[in-house]
This record gives sequence, C-alpha cells and structure tokens, in this order.
Amino acid sequence: MERLLIEGGRRLEGTVQICGAKNAALPQLAAALLSPEPLTLLNLPDVGDIRSMLQLLEHYGAVIPQRSGASVTVDPAGVVNREAPYDTVRRMRATILVLGPLLARFGHARVSQPGGCAIGARPVDLHIKALTAMGAEISLDRGAIDARAPAGLKGARIVFGSPSVGATETAMMAAVLARGETEIMNAAREPEVADLAACLVAMGARIEGAGTHRILIQGDTAFRKARHEIIPDRVEAGTYAIAAAITGGHLELTGARLEHLSAVAEALEAAGVQIWPTDRGLMVSRTGRLRGIDIASEPYPGFPTDLQAQFMALMSIAEGASVIRETVFENRFMHVPELSRLGANITLQGATALVRGVPGLKGAPVMATDLRASVCLVLAALAAEGETVVNRIYHLDRGYETLDKKLVRCGAHIRRLQD
Repeated sequence: MERLLIEGGRRLEGTVQICGAKNAALPQLAAALLSPEPLTLLNLPDVGDIRSMLQLLEHYGAVIPQRSGASVTVDPAGVVNREAPYDTVRRMRATILVLGPLLARFGHARVSQPGGCAIGARPVDLHIKALTAMGAEISLDRGAIDARAPAGLKGARIVFGSPSVGATETAMMAAVLARGETEIMNAAREPEVADLAACLVAMGARIEGAGTHRILIQGDTAFRKARHEIIPDRVEAGTYAIAAAITGGHLELTGARLEHLSAVAEALEAAGVQIWPTDRGLMVSRTGRLRGIDIASEPYPGFPTDLQAQFMALMSIAEGASVIRETVFENRFMHVPELSRLGANITLQGATALVRGVPGLKGAPVMATDLRASVCLVLAALAAEGETVVNRIYHLDRGYETLDKKLVRCGAHIRRLQD
C-alpha cells in the first residue's frame, strides 16, 4: 500500500493544468450504453474511478480501444445486458448510473448496490423513484437492484423532494429512450448535470432546461455517432485554489472556470485570498493573513460538499474561529480526528464543526478515510511544520490525476512511498 511523505512549510508557485471533471465523465461514460453508436469523450481524466467505469463498460461488451491521451472512444454496438461483478461495483458509487441506460435500452437491468466512500448512507431511493415513475418495476434482491420494463419506459413527471445529482442523471438518461415527454422538477443544477445534457444532445437527444430546476426531455431519441468535450473539474480547481491559499502561494489554474466556483471564490475572498480570471483560467494568491469565516455545504450553486474538508484544513490556520456546517452528507467529518493529529483545534457537534484557528500545524502520521479527506490531509500537511505521512492514499488516486506530481512541480516536497 502506498503513502505520501510530505515536508511542509513551502510556498506553492506555478501553473496547474485542471483535468476534465471526474463527476461529469462518469455519467457520460454510462450514457454510452444507451446507444449502439460510438461516443468519443475528450478531456477525460486519468483517475481510478474512470478506469473502473471503463472496465465496467468492457464487462458489458463495449469495445474501448487504447486511450489516446485524454480522449477515449466507446463503441457500444456489441453491448449485452448482464449483471456487473460485485468486485467492480463495490469500488465506487457511480456504478448505479448504468442502471437507467441498461433498463431503457434492454427493458431489464440488474445492478449490485454500489460502494464508494463511506461518507453517508447516500440511498438509491431517488433513482428508483424516477425509474418507477416511468413505468419500471423494481425490486431489491440479494444485494442487487432488479429493474424491469418489458413494454419500455414512458415519459412522466418526476418531482424530487431534494435535488439529487445522481438521480437527476439517472432520470435524464432513462428519459431519452422513454416514449413521450419527461419533466424533471427540483432537478439538480450542478454543471456536471448540464454537461451530461450537452453530451446527450450531441448523441441526438432533445433536452431543455438542464442547469435549472426544471428539465424537459423528449424521448424516443434517434442516436448518432457523437463527440463531446468534458468540462474542467471544479472540485480539482477548488482544491488547488485552497492549496495556494493554505501555503500563502500563487497558482494559475489553467482550464478552471470561475463561473463554476462562484461560492468557493466568494468564501476564499472573504477569508483573505485573491482569486481572479485569466485568459487561461484562474489565478489564486494569498500574501496576508487568513481570516476565519463561516460556511455551509449546499447543493449547487452553494458551497460544494466535495470542498468542505479542504476548506476546513484552510480554516484550521486562519485567525479567529469559523463554523462549518455539512448539510449534504451525514458522515463527512471523518477527517476531523486526523486534522487534530496535526494540531488543528476542531470541536464537533452533530453536523457542525467549530474550527478555532491555530498559529501553525505540525507534521504527524495520518490516515485517509475517503477521497476528499485524503486531499484535505495533503493540504494540511503542505502547511504543517516538519514531515507528515498520509496513509491509505488509494482514495486520493480515485479522484485526482497525479496530484503529488502537480504539487511537486509547484514547489512542494512530496515523496510517494511503498510499504
């Protein structure tokens, strides 16, 4: 098992290329199962979750030639409907996204209930609700979701009690093959949802309103061969922005889009960090002291839950106190005990963390528990005095492409060690 040895206290300077968004790429790869026509995706990140999804598509019979850089073509003409092996499904949550396309295309799908980071229950009930509204009969059998629609899916009005990104994506993908019109109310507004819609439109779908709370889809899509470029990863961009801030550094994030990070940029500026757009992306810099501020994770366009842990690391060395509320996942403070090992002063009460800033952190061995907790500890280690060892970094490699190498090029001292 690999781990990172990080010598902290070094200011980051330089340029970081932001990859394509993992959370946009995963549903688009699943969408390839809808059609017999090839789909080419550009700007695909080379991370563990993407490799797992490509492996899953190959299990279903899709032909995927060797990747060419950040481009991949999926040829799904020979796809067959079978249950995915649990060993593949258990690795990540996003495998649930193949349920809608397989059901819509074949009239039957059986998918093991997925795994992923242990950050909360993340039930699949909203996925099931959407498919049931379109006429599917669904049962849970021996750890798997069994969905049947022998007469095909039909358009429906789907109203979500809360905006779920994954459920919105499942409903969209299923609806493009359903008979008639589907209306999705209280849909998730994340950029990744809008990017999936753009990909589906390139494939031949008719979709309006993606990126708003109301999405309209006309079914019975006539698919065609398609190419689509994935949007840049706003979570990766936000992570490197916080890396610049926590080290008092200066980074240009090429490819990053400010419009996808408005809540994060607002929080960083309130905390004493400068962030502004450039011709190539974003510039992030900090020269003065950090100030503690309060944030709450919320669905887009609010502050993203996937940057909550990283921002907590930043607040741990800010002047004063900050209150951080997690409103999306009920178990996303597992990084707090590990931050405390580095000297952070954090008190938890339910879904709220009170962070009292300390003058500095000190290196220590820490253990990563999930993807975002992993990178939170890396950021804290960059600012800590002395050496920090971050263990169990396989989580990190699921979602960040060569993060340690990118940081080293900007002045960090990081070594990847083998046990």
